Amino acid sequence: MHRRGCGWHWRGCSRRAVRFLEPALLLLLHHGPAHGYILLEQLESFGLGEFDPTVVYRALREMEKHGWVVSTWDREQTQGPPRRVYRLTPLGDEVLRFWVQDLEETRRMVEDFLQAYYQHVEKHPMEEEA
Repeated sequence: MHRRGCGWHWRGCSRRAVRFLEPALLLLLHHGPAHGYILLEQLESFGLGEFDPTVVYRALREMEKHGWVVSTWDREQTQGPPRRVYRLTPLGDEVLRFWVQDLEETRRMVEDFLQAYYQHVEKHPMEEEA
């Protein structure tokens, strides 16, 4: 989700959470095909359960446009109207591996930053102004 105006701020989601939506969906689909509703429920395991469903479905459509996932209509396994079933593609699997590498690099950067911060604060605590 690279665009502005998705409504992330007023829906209580941080920009970081919106950006984490793609790799989370890819990982969930790596486990196997799933309906959008199931994916919405499973996002809670990553702390992403507060997304408006339209944001998630928009991300899935965008990922399908990029060729990372494909969808088909499930007309047999549902009670009620047919539902889309999303599946990870080989390209989506590649993108997931890229995300994991990127997240590992980001984690190292954050850990280095926090370590530098805590070391600095320990040596040079901020004095309160009188």
